[in-house]
Amino acid sequence: MGPHTLSQVLRHIPVSNDPRLMVGLDTSDDAAVYKLNGDQALIQTVDFFTPMVDDPYLYGQIAAANALSDIYAMGGKPLLALNIVCFPDCLPHTVLEEILRGGAEKVQEAGGITAGGHTVRDAEPKYGLTVTGLARPEQITSNAGAKAGDLLVLTKPLGTGIIITGIKAELVSEAALREAGQSMSALNRKASEAMLRHGANACTDITGFGLLGHASEMAGASGVILEIDYSSLPLLPETMDMARMGLIPGGAYDNREHLRGRVEVAERLKPEEQMLLYDPQTSGGLLVSIPAPGAEKMIGELARAGIQAAIIGRVLPREEKLIRVLPGDGY
Repeated sequence: MGPHTLSQVLRHIPVSNDPRLMVGLDTSDDAAVYKLNGDQALIQTVDFFTPMVDDPYLYGQIAAANALSDIYAMGGKPLLALNIVCFPDCLPHTVLEEILRGGAEKVQEAGGITAGGHTVRDAEPKYGLTVTGLARPEQITSNAGAKAGDLLVLTKPLGTGIIITGIKAELVSEAALREAGQSMSALNRKASEAMLRHGANACTDITGFGLLGHASEMAGASGVILEIDYSSLPLLPETMDMARMGLIPGGAYDNREHLRGRVEVAERLKPEEQMLLYDPQTSGGLLVSIPAPGAEKMIGELARAGIQAAIIGRVLPREEKLIRVLPGDGY
């Protein structure tokens, strides 16, 4: 289901006005947040998808990291995870064991507990998690708090959708495949902790709607415009090589169509460069809106931890468009 169809469906779902619901459907945020008391807010999310790599253990790790990322994007810590599994009878149970082992070890790395789940038969494997997390109410970093003057920090390189398409075509090198797998399976834990330490105002993680899709949700929810410097975007190895060969996933075109009229992209950017902005990401990084001093400190802290983060833009007062992409020379 594409973002346009999904948004139409969500408009017909009843919206709760319970004051304890701190974050719900109205801002298209990464997770729901329920205020338990003055000191604790409960974060709830769910995510699952079909395999994007052949290795079942790595697939389990990526799917789990992707689901856990929603908790980190809200400024929380994962507590409890439940498996969601669709699995065909035609595959050996050892494949399922490896998927679940990869997921369970990733939850354990996050400091959480995996406590069962639910499995159904299906023609195509699907795996993911429901995750419950916890945060102090004042530490919740929704996508609705970006402020004019903030800088934008992206904590993982882009290109997973294009690389996955290249993998299916057997055109991606082993080295590039390994780096993409490491990026997708990496937790956003350290990035989340760093943004909280340095005063982030808003956050979202970059997944299926692509960089501009999730950035536009932040801009709309916050009542601002996000200006992105294309030259500052970090990319996975071989991403542009694959894009130049036309290996663009169908979801990128859906994302572009959904955002038509709401983004302004520099015309001098080549078609394949523009499509990278809409590329659906799997277990992507955090997009953080944070005051300039905090952004510099966050980038430095993550660099020392071996994490490739970059300042990719800034937040401006609201204009007609939600997003402006400049060819740029960096911030």
